[in-house]
Amino acid sequence: MITTPEPTTVKEGSLNRGNLSRVAMLNAYVHDISMDDLVENFREGVMLTLHVDMIMKLQSDRVFYDLLDEFDVVTCDSQIMFFATKWLGTPVKERVSGSDYFPKFYTRYANDPSMTIFLCGGKPGIADLAAESVNRKVGRKMVVATDSPAFDFDSNPAEIERMIDAINASGATVCVVGLAGGRQEKFIMAHRHKMPAVKLWLPLGGTIDYESGTFKRPPVWITEWGFEWLYRLFKEPRARFHRYVIHEPPFLWAVLKQRLGIYKDPFA
Repeated sequence: MITTPEPTTVKEGSLNRGNLSRVAMLNAYVHDISMDDLVENFREGVMLTLHVDMIMKLQSDRVFYDLLDEFDVVTCDSQIMFFATKWLGTPVKERVSGSDYFPKFYTRYANDPSMTIFLCGGKPGIADLAAESVNRKVGRKMVVATDSPAFDFDSNPAEIERMIDAINASGATVCVVGLAGGRQEKFIMAHRHKMPAVKLWLPLGGTIDYESGTFKRPPVWITEWGFEWLYRLFKEPRARFHRYVIHEPPFLWAVLKQRLGIYKDPFA
């Protein structure tokens, strides 16, 4: 996987990827970008918020791995990964998580009528609650429509077409997708060409749940000290066990191997 910047064609309203430094992390990378820069300048393209569970999927999921260079911005969405970049001697400016980014995004563009949002994800009713919350905060109908796809959407062509039709019918220019890491990104990359009105794609995992108010974020100090994973595991042990207990230790071992210069990309 390429670990140094390469010149790319700059889309209007997008960051210049060629000017963003890439910081190697196992067989992937994150861009060294600040939250403020991302919010202010990233208005077109596809974001990837990379966290431990997702980077471990990149160790075995070749389809997902091959999509990596198609993302316009890859952020460090994990305090553990943020600490790892420091330990590896290649620190990024800051952790840029999707759940922190999204409130800053809709607040920044609250008065920009060209920014309209479709929320795609969550259990039935959750996205509606999130839409009500966001629209109340910004003082306008910024979230114009929502959808809660079936859990097995990615194996059901009819469900995928229904999702595409719903997004197109909304006329939204921004689509927030919360359909689990890896699956949501594959959906976007496979079908975004069918939804030309959407200029900004934000696969943000559980952010819709946070915005709905049905799941509370931990205190700031817990996140800053790198214990958000423990907080989430305590709150949702069944849902989070595989992500934090199965994936976290192998990630730390892989980072140690990277530090020692003996890590090998499984797809190299």
